[in-house]
Amino acid sequence: MKLTLFFDGYCPLCAAEMKMLGELDLEGNLIFEDIHAADFAARYPSIDPVKADKYLHGLYEDGSMIFGLDVTHQAWRTVGRKPWLALLRWPIIRWFSDIAYRIFAKNRYSISWLLTGQKRCTACTTKTSTKPEL
Repeated sequence: MKLTLFFDGYCPLCAAEMKMLGELDLEGNLIFEDIHAADFAARYPSIDPVKADKYLHGLYEDGSMIFGLDVTHQAWRTVGRKPWLALLRWPIIRWFSDIAYRIFAKNRYSISWLLTGQKRCTACTTKTSTKPEL
């Protein structure tokens, strides 16, 4: 089942992860949508870009939504990588990992700056496609 990932294309870490996932998605099961794309609201009126900017949103082709680390886990599971992410979805661990994810999401630009030297970017903003162009 195809999964659409709604991500922040201004975040260097987010864009890099989408690029990696896109390169590994040989079967084309992932669709990448930058929430900052000019026509995003017109194409996805049911997705609130403000909320999607606070934490990762995912949409299955059957219309069901998933959020945060559930999206990350399912995306990496789809490409057959990072099986250890399943541990973060276990009941007790899930509670802690979701808090950690919210802290990361809220501070992703500062964390990007610490890890990459780049806080925000416009050059890494992807065009809407099934394969990100970074």
